[in-house]
Amino acid sequence: MDITAAGGSLGIPGLYVTGDPGAVDEAAKHGSLSLSLGTGWAKSLSFTTGQCPVMKYNRQLMMAILHDKVQIAKAVNAQAIPLEDAPRGYAEFDAGAATKFVLNPNGYVKN
Repeated sequence: MDITAAGGSLGIPGLYVTGDPGAVDEAAKHGSLSLSLGTGWAKSLSFTTGQCPVMKYNRQLMMAILHDKVQIAKAVNAQAIPLEDAPRGYAEFDAGAATKFVLNPNGYVKN
């Protein structure tokens, strides 16, 4: 909010749930997010929340993938792993790895 111009807009990206018993702090356990609403009010900011409009871009993205204009797996850093490596993949992802692991139980996907 500090760097947003007066009259500007603020989108809050991410995934927020109404409650998460395993969250890192007490507020997050109850689905609370700390915001300085006073700053937003004083600067007349607009706030946007909610899921992004994925269907708005669905056809364009699909066509780009089908015509090899976008390599989506590369863009999201996806790595296919065999089913027996699933525990390692989950552990690395949970630890913060910047990799999206895709289970490949039949070996159809080649890295």
